[in-house]
Amino acid sequence: MSGYVNMVYKSFFLCLWIWFSYGVFGDTDVMQALSVMEGDSVTLNTDVNLQKDDQILWMFKVNNSFTRIADRQKIYIGNRTVTFRNRLQMDSQTGSMTIRNIRTEHSGLYKLQIIRDDVTSKSFSVDVYGPLPIPIITRDASNSSSSSSSSERSSASRCALLCSALNVSRVNLSWYKGNSLLSSISVSDLSISLSLPLEVEYQDKNSYSCVLNNPISNQTQHLDITQLCPTSTGPFQQSQTMVLLISFAVVLVLAIVGAIYFNCRRRKPAGSEGKYYPFHRIK
Repeated sequence: MSGYVNMVYKSFFLCLWIWFSYGVFGDTDVMQALSVMEGDSVTLNTDVNLQKDDQILWMFKVNNSFTRIADRQKIYIGNRTVTFRNRLQMDSQTGSMTIRNIRTEHSGLYKLQIIRDDVTSKSFSVDVYGPLPIPIITRDASNSSSSSSSSERSSASRCALLCSALNVSRVNLSWYKGNSLLSSISVSDLSISLSLPLEVEYQDKNSYSCVLNNPISNQTQHLDITQLCPTSTGPFQQSQTMVLLISFAVVLVLAIVGAIYFNCRRRKPAGSEGKYYPFHRIK
């Protein structure tokens, strides 16, 4: 009789296990959030030591439903979980699951269920982030003033810059002046290209940097103002330089002509007024 009761008891919890695996019950267990870099390994810890008769089930949420990826006897590699091939390893003592060489497609919700005297469940939200590129700082050629008013002079005295990052997702792109945040833009799951503008004075001596980051890593590009924003490149500075060069050339020509004229007058012999000597007197 006791054996029959024990069998019914186990069957009841087995049914609960199956119902959980197909998402009949809601997610009422505590969830642990993990973030990891693509290519690394992550371990989902059970925090228990398994007994001989304990049953364990690991599941991964695919298309709004959970699919089985491992139990105590084996690792399951089916059509829906083919991306886990050769990556899953389960600890036989604790039931903890390790995912090796993890990829971005392995981001998602993992669920653990352990059947002992009752059903214990635990969930893991895993975010896998790809490597970040180094942001690129360039001159913003599209940011030019077309007016001829005083605002043109003000715009011409400033250097327009653009910081860009190509094909990124779940990142923030920010401009910093020293340690102070100037502006920021972010993108969620879509992989797109980001650009963030900035205007600085041509002779600005402050330290600027563009930072691309996600929750676990960052890439920084420092601005070299002397290289991207030389003082002679602005249209207003160019016009000033041209005026100075032309003025200098005119003054130099006038000085040379005046020097030749006064030198010729000084070398004329006495009594030669009114006479024309092109080069020298012929004896």
